[in-house]
Amino acid sequence: MSVQAYILIQTEVGKASSVSQAISAIAGVTLAEGVTGPYDVIMRAEAPSMEDFGRVILSKVQAVPGITRTLTCPVTSSF
Repeated sequence: MSVQAYILIQTEVGKASSVSQAISAIAGVTLAEGVTGPYDVIMRAEAPSMEDFGRVILSKVQAVPGITRTLTCPVTSSF
């Protein structure tokens, strides 16, 4: 079973568009869009395991210039 999560991202002022574009290019990212409110970008990603999610996706997302904070929200399928 794969791991899926939404990641809410705060960026430096004026960086939401460039952050969204950079994140879209990361393997495993299925959605990256600018939003309004307390966060600037929301993304959705998936990976084969939680270890892969952290190693392959989160580490690359956190290395994108212009990001100041992230909040990861794993998707549960138990509903």
